[in-house]
Amino acid sequence: MNTTPLFTNDTVIFGVLMISLGFIFYTESLKGGFWEKFYKIVPGLFMAYMVPALFTTIGLIAPEWESTSDAGEIVTGKSNLYFVASRYLLPAALVLMTLSIDLKAVFNLGWRALVMFFTGTIGIVIGGPIAILLISMVSPETVGGAGPDAVWRGLSTLAGSWIGGGANQTAMLEIYGFNQAKYGTMVFVDIVVANVWMAVLLIGIGKSDRINKWLKADNSSIEELKEKVSTFSAKIKRDASLTDLMIIAAIAFGSVGMAHLSASFLAPFFERLVSNIESPTTKNIFTFLGSTFFWMISISTIIAILLSFTKARNYEGAGASKYGSVFIYILVASIGMKMDLTLIFDNAGLIAVGIIWMSIHALLLIIVAKFIKAPYFFLAVGSQANVGGAASAPIVASAFHPSLATVGVLLAVFGYAVGTIAAIGCTILMELAAAG
Repeated sequence: MNTTPLFTNDTVIFGVLMISLGFIFYTESLKGGFWEKFYKIVPGLFMAYMVPALFTTIGLIAPEWESTSDAGEIVTGKSNLYFVASRYLLPAALVLMTLSIDLKAVFNLGWRALVMFFTGTIGIVIGGPIAILLISMVSPETVGGAGPDAVWRGLSTLAGSWIGGGANQTAMLEIYGFNQAKYGTMVFVDIVVANVWMAVLLIGIGKSDRINKWLKADNSSIEELKEKVSTFSAKIKRDASLTDLMIIAAIAFGSVGMAHLSASFLAPFFERLVSNIESPTTKNIFTFLGSTFFWMISISTIIAILLSFTKARNYEGAGASKYGSVFIYILVASIGMKMDLTLIFDNAGLIAVGIIWMSIHALLLIIVAKFIKAPYFFLAVGSQANVGGAASAPIVASAFHPSLATVGVLLAVFGYAVGTIAAIGCTILMELAAAG
C-alpha cells in the first residue's frame, strides 16, 4: 500500500506549514468583511491546527508513510518536524513565556486550578469503564477479546496517556501486556480522540467570556495575573535591537541545551533506580522518571522560573514572549499534521469508545466548574494537562495569555506524577466492566 504524500522533504513540509501560518495570521489581521466575521467564530489557533490536518487528509503532507520500492519491499518514511518542535521549540517557548512570570500571582490562582485538574483525572478514571459498559450493550465484540488481545488491556494505554503522557502510556502497555501488534490501533484512537477534544477546547477559547458568564465564574485571579504581566511588559517595552534578539535566542536555546544535557543524565539515572524496585506495581508508577521528555520540560521550566527572578525578565520588553508564541504556533501546526481526518471512519467502534470516554471527562469538568464557579481557563487547562500533557497544556494555556503557559506545564507535571497509578485504578474498573 502506497501512502506517500506529495511532499516528503521536511524542509518543504516546514515551508508549507509556515505559509499556512502566515496566511492565517494575515487573514486574522484583516478588518471588516468575511475574515473578521470568520475569526470571531473560529479562533486563529484552531485554524493553525486544522489547516495542516486538512493538508494531511488530502495527501499533501503526512507525519509518516509507506511506499513500495522497485524491489517490491515496503519502505517506511516519517517527518521529524513534530519531534523538532516538541523537543527544541516547545522548551524554548516555555522559557521565553515564563521569563516575566510572577510566581506569587500564579500560586494566587488558588485551589480551583487543582480541583479542575483532579476532576479531569477522575473523569478519565470513571469514563473508561462507563464507555465499555455502554458500548458492550450495542457492540460487545468491540470491547471483547481475551488474553493479550483483550480490548480493556489496550484501553489501559489510553488511560495512561490521557492522565499522564507517553511514559505512562508505555508503562501501562508493560503492566497489562496488551498484544503489541494491535497497539498501533490504540495509538491511533489516542491521536484522533485527544486531538478532536483539543480542537473543541480551542474553539471554546474564542467564546470564553460567554462560557464564563454561564459558569458564573470568578475570573479575577486570572485577570489580575494577566494585568500584572501586561503592565510589566508595557513598562519595560522597547524596540528590540539585534543584541536583544541574540540574547533572547541565547537565553531560550541555552536553557534548552542545559535542559537536554541534564535530562540525558537524569533520565538514565532514574531509569536504573526505578528498574531496581522489586514490586512491579511500584516500579511502573515511577516509570515516568525515566522519561527524557519529562526531565527536559521540567528543567526548562525550572530554569525559566529562576531566570524570572533576575534581570533576564526585562527581555520581555524586547518581545521575548512573542518569539515564544511563534514557536508554540509551529508546534500546533506540527501536531495538526499528525491528524488524518479520514481515518476517523476506520476503527469506528473504538473511536466511539474514546468519544464516550472523553465526553464523560468533559461532562464532569463542566458540572464541577459550574458548581465551584471555576473559569473556562481552569476547565480547558485542567483537561489538557491530563489528556494532552506537557506538549499541549501550555498551548491551550498560552492561548488565553502567553504568561499563563507556565500554569499548563505545572499542572501537566502533576499528570506525569499521578498518571500511572490513576490509570491502574481506571484499568481495574475497565476489566470489571468488560467481564460484566
